[in-house]
Amino acid sequence: MSGLRETFEAETATGSDRLHELQVPGSPLYAEAQPPRRPGLPPALFVHGLGGCTRNWELLMAELAGTVDGHALDLPGFGQSPPPDDADLSLNAHMRAVIDFIELSGRGPVHLFGNSLGGAVVTRLAALRPDLVRTLTLISPALPELPPQTTAWPTALLGMPGAAGLIRRASRGQALEQQTQALMDLCYGDPGLIPPERRALMVAEYRRRAELPYALDVLSRSARGIVRAYTERGEQSLWRQAERVTAPTLLVYGLKDKLVGYRMARRASKAFADSRLFVLPRAGHVAMMEYPELVASRFEELLTELTARQQHLAAAE
Repeated sequence: MSGLRETFEAETATGSDRLHELQVPGSPLYAEAQPPRRPGLPPALFVHGLGGCTRNWELLMAELAGTVDGHALDLPGFGQSPPPDDADLSLNAHMRAVIDFIELSGRGPVHLFGNSLGGAVVTRLAALRPDLVRTLTLISPALPELPPQTTAWPTALLGMPGAAGLIRRASRGQALEQQTQALMDLCYGDPGLIPPERRALMVAEYRRRAELPYALDVLSRSARGIVRAYTERGEQSLWRQAERVTAPTLLVYGLKDKLVGYRMARRASKAFADSRLFVLPRAGHVAMMEYPELVASRFEELLTELTARQQHLAAAE
């Protein structure tokens, strides 16, 4: 384990490219590093949502470069990370991959961020492995919402058997720009606010992703994992696990979110014991891409609050 940690740290420190590889059981994982503005900052790890990648976090990581030493992870089968050897893309499998990354890179405990699918993954991780988590920031986490919003049904249907083939046939002949625009319309509160250069990057990433032979199968299998997690009961219930999270938690919701209903914000606030809620009226499903400055500011306020709490406790002793 120490050899893997040393290799990862050496690549992070000296590599000209921000993308780094770490071999974990089953498959290599790739992470994008945001060089911190000064040494000694606490580590942070950012986990994307369904169909996402490390680039979803670039804007927020840049805002937080003076606060944390951040890495964004490509989950197995997404971004630059290939699918796992065993083809397991369940919520538990994604969680194990994140745990392996934290442990083998030697960066834990971390400030842990998750969006959508990533939010569900890190919620389960924080409940089961609190030793790896300093704080938890959830941006529109995919926690069970039954019934889901009407606009979220197509995403749920991705998990149906044969969905990959249906999507492939339905999108045949459709320009990649149109497909990317449909995705932005779904995820953003106001897609018109996306700068042209960011839009061009998104189209380029969508094109690269569309050329991968396994892309749609990974999307479908991971969606199936979310649907399965929504139906789990008892100790495996995501809401039950949310109640077990002890890490200070920041919940970020957008009022224009078409995938995770704002009605879940109140339930989440009650479920996470040490939580604070941040609502962005004009944001959609990806607040860290829409309003990175505001999300970064609220996270920094959380750290200030925790520092004051620790000082108060120390003084009381």
